[in-house]
Amino acid sequence: MWPLLEHEEQQRLLLITDELLSRKRWEAARGFELTDTVRVVIAAQAALLVLGLSTDHYRLVSAVVVHPSTLTTTGVRAGPSPGTVTADPLAVLGLAQDGRGPVVVAWDQALAGAHRAEPGHNVVLHEFAHKLDMLDGTIDGTPLLQRDLRAEWVAVCTAVYEDVAAGRPRPPMRWYGATNPGEFFAVATEVFFEQPRELAVSEPALYDVLTRFYRQDPARREPLVDPPRQPSVDQ
Repeated sequence: MWPLLEHEEQQRLLLITDELLSRKRWEAARGFELTDTVRVVIAAQAALLVLGLSTDHYRLVSAVVVHPSTLTTTGVRAGPSPGTVTADPLAVLGLAQDGRGPVVVAWDQALAGAHRAEPGHNVVLHEFAHKLDMLDGTIDGTPLLQRDLRAEWVAVCTAVYEDVAAGRPRPPMRWYGATNPGEFFAVATEVFFEQPRELAVSEPALYDVLTRFYRQDPARREPLVDPPRQPSVDQ
C-alpha cells in the first residue's frame, strides 16, 4: 500500500494513522499482546479508507479490540434461509458493533490483509466500512453520500447486488456480498482498494460511484503489468 501512494497521500496517511492511535481506545483480548506494531498496522489500513474523507467519519468507532486469531461464536441466530435459525459455530474474522460500539479484528487476518495475502480480502477495510455505513443510523449498504450521488449509487449497487444474490457472477465481487446490502458495501470496499484495476474493468459503474464516494482512485496507483512475452520460435 505505502509505496503506491504519492508523497502528499503518504503524509496524510501518517497524520490520520496518528490520530486513530491517539484518539481511539485500543484493547487486546484473549491474552493477546497489543504492541505498537499491531496498532500501527491496523490503524494505517483503517486510515487508507478515509484518506479522501475525514477522521470524523470514524466518530462511531469507540475502540479497536484485537484478538490474536479468528473468533468462534455460538448461540442461536438467523439461519442461511429466510425464516430459519441455526446454532452452528460461526467463525468470525472481525466485527463492527452497532452505534458507538468497537471494531473487533483478528490480528492474523489484519496482518494478512496488510500483505495482500488474498486478493479482495481485507478484514480491517471490511469492518471499518461497516462503521461508515452506520453513520446514517442504518446498515443498508448506503453510507452518507453527497446529494448528487445518491440516486446513481442506489441504482448501480442494487443492480450488482441483485445479480450476485441471484447467483449470477459479477467478478471480482465475492458471493459474501450477497448476504445483505450492508455486506455488499463492505465487500465492494475491499475489492475497490484491493483489486481496483479488476473492478474498474469489470464493473466500471460500481467503480465510478465508489471513487466518487471515497474520493480516491486506487486503480491509478496500481502499477501497470506488462503481459507475458511469448517465447520466440526459431525458423
